[in-house]
Amino acid sequence: MFDLKVIHSVLAQLEEERGIPQAKIIEAIELALATAYKKEYGKKGQIVRAKFDLNTGTVEMYQVKIVVDESTVVMDLADDEDLPEGMELYNPEHHMLLADAKLIKKDVVLGEEMVFPLEDKADYGRIAAQTAKQVIMQKIREAEKVSVLGEYGKREGEIVTGTVQRIERGNIFVDMGRATGLLAYEEQIPGERYGQGERVRAYMYRVEDSGKGVFLRLSRSHPKFLEKLFEAEAPELATGTVVVKSIAREAGSRTKIAVASTDEHIDPVGSMVGQRGVRVATVMSELGGEKIDVIEWSADPKKFIEEALSPAKILSIDINETDKSAKVAVSPDQQSLAIGKGGQNVRLAAKLTGWRIDIQSDGSAEPLATASATPIETITDSDEGFADISSLKTEEN
Repeated sequence: MFDLKVIHSVLAQLEEERGIPQAKIIEAIELALATAYKKEYGKKGQIVRAKFDLNTGTVEMYQVKIVVDESTVVMDLADDEDLPEGMELYNPEHHMLLADAKLIKKDVVLGEEMVFPLEDKADYGRIAAQTAKQVIMQKIREAEKVSVLGEYGKREGEIVTGTVQRIERGNIFVDMGRATGLLAYEEQIPGERYGQGERVRAYMYRVEDSGKGVFLRLSRSHPKFLEKLFEAEAPELATGTVVVKSIAREAGSRTKIAVASTDEHIDPVGSMVGQRGVRVATVMSELGGEKIDVIEWSADPKKFIEEALSPAKILSIDINETDKSAKVAVSPDQQSLAIGKGGQNVRLAAKLTGWRIDIQSDGSAEPLATASATPIETITDSDEGFADISSLKTEEN
């Protein structure tokens, strides 16, 4: 009935190129044959199944009946009578009474399937054959989607590389091989430009199953992208000897990253920066020259805030534990460094530490600049956490 050489060749090709297991294709063929048979020869309510033998190429058709009794089905129904909720109307093509089933199999139970062979006429009409083709294609698409989800689902939270396929309204569609990546406009680094065919690296924060296929949500502005870039450069970070405590990022402009060491003999800042700054320079190059301040995290809020405001030198810090606010005094020559261009330095420091920071001139009660805290100590890949972090790019205080 089937050309086994062709079947084996197609199955091997689908498994190799699309990652679809042979068992899934056989399942699709069997479902298609059963659907075509029922469309051509079946009766209302009939359950038809097919068994395809890959070794011989033969097909066996079966009818399945569900074992029931009067507690699960209604034997007859008057024209003006409603079917009781949760009950089915008895159909001899679909059901088999328990008493009759026990004549065939003594230990049969309610709900069990009784299988009866059918004659495989193998002469399906044009419409039935077209239906079979549609079923096979649908099952192949479903199996391929499952395969792609399985492959890329394991890589969620990693940096991936693809080729720019097309650009629509600022959104970049990236060819990832078996799936398409979407680098939305708001997830790009401001000022970066890409052309069709160019390679792009990005952080894959979500694998999305949509009606049009599998989409990989990508970002180059996500703080985790920067962290993963450092993991590739700093073995201490990859092994967990150095950990990232928090990140405050304004993509394309400047980032502050707080790190700590789980080994007192390891310098966390030095591990991230690298000899002669080579590690941090590599990350900065990938981000288009984005400035990166690596600071050492501290459980002491005064020390942490002081480090976060670097390179400015601080005279004194008064903290209020109740509302997590800090008044920071600086000398006149350090004011511009502490505040930063457009308030960026104090703004990032507040976001990094989770404290509200007021910059004051030494001896003055009035703040020169104030930055509200946006707590980001725990950076997640969830939609909610991602939205919070993305908002840091445009928030002005």
